[in-house]
Amino acid sequence: MDDTICAIATASGVGAISIIRVSGSEAINIVNNIFKGKDLTTVDSHTINYGFIVDNNEKIDEVLISVMRAPKTFTKEDVVEINTHGGYAVTNKVLEILLHRGCRLAEPGEFTKRAFLNGRIDLIEAEAVMDMIDSKTDIQRKMAINQISGKTSNLINDLRDDMIQIISNINVNIDYPEYDDVDIITNDVLLPKITNLKNKINEILKESKNGKIIKEGIKTSIIGRPNVGKSSLLNALIEEDKAIVTDIAGTTRDIVEGNIILNGIPLNIIDTAGIRSTDNVIEAIGVEKSLKLIDESDLILFMLNNNDPLTDDIKELLNKVNDKKFIIIINKIDLDSNLDRTLLSNYQDNIIEISVKKNIGIDLLKDKIISLFNIEELNTKDPTYLSNVRSINILNSCLDKVNDIENAVNNNLPIDMIELDIKNIWEELGKINGTTYEEELLDEMFKRFCLGK
Repeated sequence: MDDTICAIATASGVGAISIIRVSGSEAINIVNNIFKGKDLTTVDSHTINYGFIVDNNEKIDEVLISVMRAPKTFTKEDVVEINTHGGYAVTNKVLEILLHRGCRLAEPGEFTKRAFLNGRIDLIEAEAVMDMIDSKTDIQRKMAINQISGKTSNLINDLRDDMIQIISNINVNIDYPEYDDVDIITNDVLLPKITNLKNKINEILKESKNGKIIKEGIKTSIIGRPNVGKSSLLNALIEEDKAIVTDIAGTTRDIVEGNIILNGIPLNIIDTAGIRSTDNVIEAIGVEKSLKLIDESDLILFMLNNNDPLTDDIKELLNKVNDKKFIIIINKIDLDSNLDRTLLSNYQDNIIEISVKKNIGIDLLKDKIISLFNIEELNTKDPTYLSNVRSINILNSCLDKVNDIENAVNNNLPIDMIELDIKNIWEELGKINGTTYEEELLDEMFKRFCLGK
């Protein structure tokens, strides 16, 4: 990280202002050499300076330049931001001049990577920077700002602090047995500490399910036999004629997707092919995809036709969705009923009756989804959750290892052996916030960032 990097930090295109960011030990000197105005090497830190970018005595653009000296910057290096007029030509020209004068074009996410490597932020905070940029709802923004501000990192730091206390205590017992003012860690003393640790991890993982929903949305599949109104329901929910609707059974051969924001939570809706036995090869592939989506979805909207009897294959499908969050939707209630509702008596709390054609019950369905996922509560709580799949997977792995330690303690394994396992978990937890990391992980993670961030 000895070189000085630069990149365009604003979206490309025509606009009022574009910002070119420069970071590194030579940032101020390089920009000062192409700036006509105050001597940037002598101005106060965190000031904005008016002047012109010049190249070979030619004025390129009228600019405002922000000078920020290390270490009080995002990267903890000297940072200069050049505010040019927006547009392709002028922005790219200034960038080209900087590259000729000694800067290197930054890699995607390199400014944030430098902030992490220089100790300005941890990995949770770094990932939250991208989440903030990608946020489409206010609750996503709130969750990202809590992660950026370190609230979520504190959850992991507290776990590691608890573990280091245990590790330190055991080490003192082993290395300095003559110290009688330190608690002696026996299996009986250790067990409640491990149980407490397990409970804390379980609580974080439980709350993190909410974080995943806030960040990624609720993956929702509309499942049912052909011609029950699945495509019509998708169109009604997203208020757009996206899926083709006909009276011909099997019209939907592949998945059709749409998205809405429901009380601040994205609902990612998939209209699936009608599930039935078929000799049509293409339709059969669609049916197979529909069945697979049942396992992958967070929510199943299981549609039934009010004027069709409940067949054996539908009963089998109901059993398949029993371990998922699901809502049974009885459509076409404006028509005569041939559906024996007594066969659905075990599902009364999960039934919504609608008529997509008459626009009856759509709001009731939305209210049911809000209730099923406690969306109102999510909007009122302070969203301090882990939301990144990488972090959640590591924490799940740590939970498995804590369970192994609990079993080892109950089986009276020697404390010194257990201490090694506790230390291993402590190091694994460090991978969540980047206290310990692998270079390949950083490269893979930061290349997902936009250029200039």
